[in-house]
Amino acid sequence: MKRISSSSDSPPLVARVLLLCATAMALPAQTLTTLHSFAGSPADGEWPFAGLVQATNGDLYGTAYDGGLNSGTLFKVTPGGTLTTVYSFCTQSNCSDGALPAAGLVQATSGDIYGTTTAGGANCVPGGCGTVFKTTPAGALTTLHSFDGTDGSGPLGTLCQATNGNFYGTTLQGGANGPGTVFEITPNGTFGTLHSFCTQPGCADGASPYGGLVQGTDGSLYGTTSAGGTNCSGACGTVFKISPAGKLATIYSFCTQSRCADGQSPYAGLVQGTDGNFYGTTQSGGVNVGTFGGAGAGTVFKITPTGALTTLYSFCSQAGCTDGQTPYAGLVQGTDGDFYGTTYYGGTNPLSYSSPAFGAGTLFKVTPASTLTTLYNFCSQVGCTDGENPMGELVQDTNGEFYGTTEYGGVVCSPNSVDVGCGTVFSLSVGLGAFVETQTTSGEVGASVKILGTNLKGATRVAFNGTPASFKLVSGSEITATVPPGATTGKVRVVTPGGTLSSSVPFRIT
Repeated sequence: MKRISSSSDSPPLVARVLLLCATAMALPAQTLTTLHSFAGSPADGEWPFAGLVQATNGDLYGTAYDGGLNSGTLFKVTPGGTLTTVYSFCTQSNCSDGALPAAGLVQATSGDIYGTTTAGGANCVPGGCGTVFKTTPAGALTTLHSFDGTDGSGPLGTLCQATNGNFYGTTLQGGANGPGTVFEITPNGTFGTLHSFCTQPGCADGASPYGGLVQGTDGSLYGTTSAGGTNCSGACGTVFKISPAGKLATIYSFCTQSRCADGQSPYAGLVQGTDGNFYGTTQSGGVNVGTFGGAGAGTVFKITPTGALTTLYSFCSQAGCTDGQTPYAGLVQGTDGDFYGTTYYGGTNPLSYSSPAFGAGTLFKVTPASTLTTLYNFCSQVGCTDGENPMGELVQDTNGEFYGTTEYGGVVCSPNSVDVGCGTVFSLSVGLGAFVETQTTSGEVGASVKILGTNLKGATRVAFNGTPASFKLVSGSEITATVPPGATTGKVRVVTPGGTLSSSVPFRIT
């Protein structure tokens, strides 16, 4: 693996699937490690669009959109960089097991891993409209649902497991009206369409959701659409909330401000911050025009559960868009309270293909008070062996480091018709310490809760907001604890021989 130090003054495509400004600051050196370069076909896959998820076994799981034995892979990678292909899609006749996975994965409370493919499945032959699947961490895959167009087509967003145990997601296309749906599916595959977009004149309720959903602390599910809304007939986009029963409300329509200064076309989903507000990105709009010209270079925004939106940052605030442009991915809140993300283009280093002026992408963090810092500029190595064009969300591992993927870059792989790599997996260290994470983040007294961590062996105490709990050490990366009587909402803490580890977010007693 390659370890690289970067600073903001390092020397110097739109996704292939379907298709109040603040001051930007430079940060001292950060450490990026290229963990793996994909090799394409018939190897481990190519073009990882989505981010990663940490599983209870301590490994990180993700998908590569194409390549592998057929049409995409599901892989796992250790924090140290050993990658294993867990499943190659399209191994069944007519790709009935799915093909071309573009979304991230989620590990259910059962331990199984759930995800979607944008193509394949038993319906819409040839090609397929996509699937919902589950797999064991070892790779025993079961197709739970094949989309047929009427119930949606081309799911791109990561699934969300709600507190009722069911999964919720979106499709980019299909449904009763054509431009996508919100759906619900049980762990065993019972499927229902909750909402078909464009039910209102001019698609005022939104259209074409790329991103997944997040369940708020109020129980509602929140998401975005890349198009529709009340302010234009094209790709403006919305923020919406929907109840688990299917009642949808549009809480914000983008391009409310002149020239879409408030942002336009969010491609990613939202994350709820510890302050109760939601945070996200738009891939265009904002007050600054990028190197593409046209409609703005993208934004970072905050929105309250009732729909009051604040633009925290507009990209291309620096000359040449050295602060990045076009953030396709959403945000993750780190244990320091700041939000971390990626831009697909921009930065100080040119692309290895297409127009060099676009830039190869960046890693950044932004504070809730709207100060943005560029953490890393991709293509800092000759040939972009450190990766270029990050498209998926980052994830913070319980070891404190961030992990992610780049769509292109890495060591050049033979299937490409142009001289670019098939993508990478990387880690980024910004000096944050280890912590623990609960699965899920809420529960009632007596509930069994999985606690993920690093180096948990020898743990002597688990407490929910100070109240001791009975627990069982499953492995060095997993503890099972029981929510104790008298517990109140607050942080979960685990005492280990190496010190006390605290959860990144409060555990909510229901």
